[in-house]
Amino acid sequence: MRSLCIYCGSSLGAQPHYRAVASRTGRLLAERGVTLVYGAGNAGLMGALADAVLAAGGRAIGAIPQLFVDLDLAHRGLHDLHVVDTMHERKALMARLSDAFMALPGGIGTLEELAEIMTWRQLEIHRKPLGLLNHHGFYDSLLAFLDTAVREGFLPQAHRDLVIVAETPERLLDALAAACMAPPPGAAPSASPAPGG
Repeated sequence: MRSLCIYCGSSLGAQPHYRAVASRTGRLLAERGVTLVYGAGNAGLMGALADAVLAAGGRAIGAIPQLFVDLDLAHRGLHDLHVVDTMHERKALMARLSDAFMALPGGIGTLEELAEIMTWRQLEIHRKPLGLLNHHGFYDSLLAFLDTAVREGFLPQAHRDLVIVAETPERLLDALAAACMAPPPGAAPSASPAPGG
């Protein structure tokens, strides 16, 4: 795993442990030589994550729409800052640049990005692993929803199992790195290259 796309909040959250876990994740990426790919924000968990990567000597790449650059929301210390026109272009570029995906705590934007990349994985637009950092049980309710969707016949168990879950960034990074080593069991190669794949 050479690069990891991380989705997370543009706010810091109500408790200091959210910022702490974002910073710890950033330091771990730098220590492991994994490039951070993210939405290029300078505030909230996004900013804390990127700042920690850079402070520890790691590499960080961001993608951000021009609208947010104009609002001075872009992190100016990144190794590469890709300015795009739309949110759709932003997400597709982040997917192309990454070997795996991970969600830290966040709001509706984080949830939307996670749901889209999981859908792309179901459709085999990409075959990259994705994980949830269930820090302090933050994603318990989302995981319960996925289990309900399986039980009620709306989500195959095999697709539910695509989501790797861990409570610490160390364990999640280990699991994602291991998943990058080999293709998923029974996965057929895509017929042609696709965005994000």
